Amino acid sequence: MTDRGISYEDAGVNLDAARAMTEGIRDLVHGGTTGFAGTLPMPPMRDGVLVACTDGVGTKVLLARQLGRIEGLGQDLVAMSVNDLVCTGAKPLFFLDYLAVGKLDPDEATVIVKSIREACNASGCILLGGETAEMPGLYADGHFDMAGFAVGAVERAEMLGPDRVQAGDVIVGIESSGVHSNGYSLVRKLVDDGSVVADADLLLAPTRLYPADIHALQSSGVELHAAAHITGGGLPENLPRVFPDGLRPVLRKGSWPQAPAIAALLAGGAVDDASAWDTFNMGLGMCLMMPQAAADRAVGMIAGAHVVGRVEPGPPGLAWEV
Repeated sequence: MTDRGISYEDAGVNLDAARAMTEGIRDLVHGGTTGFAGTLPMPPMRDGVLVACTDGVGTKVLLARQLGRIEGLGQDLVAMSVNDLVCTGAKPLFFLDYLAVGKLDPDEATVIVKSIREACNASGCILLGGETAEMPGLYADGHFDMAGFAVGAVERAEMLGPDRVQAGDVIVGIESSGVHSNGYSLVRKLVDDGSVVADADLLLAPTRLYPADIHALQSSGVELHAAAHITGGGLPENLPRVFPDGLRPVLRKGSWPQAPAIAALLAGGAVDDASAWDTFNMGLGMCLMMPQAAADRAVGMIAGAHVVGRVEPGPPGLAWEV
């Protein structure tokens, strides 16, 4: 209470902390500004298409808080959107973040925003702006949630997608860095009941950023037909999404290494095989469909890339080589 009555701070919102944080991250945000919105010139294009994606980090934020390791969450946030975006063939242009907290800790929020900025740099886009909201009552002190928004552009004639996939194409899988940012309600349950050791280095490895990998292939003239970001639902749900009617992906088990984090989660036998494949990326975070000659080049160029399967005629859904 103050002599003037009830203040915003009495209600749980610290405007001084918000102002301090805004000043602290000012240099992390690029692009022109109007005071209320970021601005960015459109790249010169012949027949350009804008592509937009949004996502969050999910309950990984709870495990990060529990284990005291929040530094990589900014990369997780950026990756979940830009990895979707590049599946169209687009190049990321800019990213916006939204951070909602119960009680604002400027130092902690700055750590997250710095991680976002670094991930944007690694993905070839800029952090154009964002928003931080302090919402006592909706979030408990120490709890927060995150969302991100990525926008990119691609020439219409260069877009990737199901219409380009052909029978005889090869599937190149690119290794994940671990669990990435999906399946953490199950991960947390395994940690809480003692089935899995709470190893922060293993379980909280930031999501791998794939834009630089895809851009390197595009810049080198490697022919790409389609790309699938392997997120919630795993390979069985995400890979068939980029296939046209009449064609299906056929994968060969054992053709790529299992991520150590995934191996640790499955080692105790608490998760059955079907649930594992439907929940986790199982070691592949991105799959690319391309001709055989292009696949040979891609495997030589991209760290952790492997030929993992092929495209063949068949009914919808993922099939396994027998």
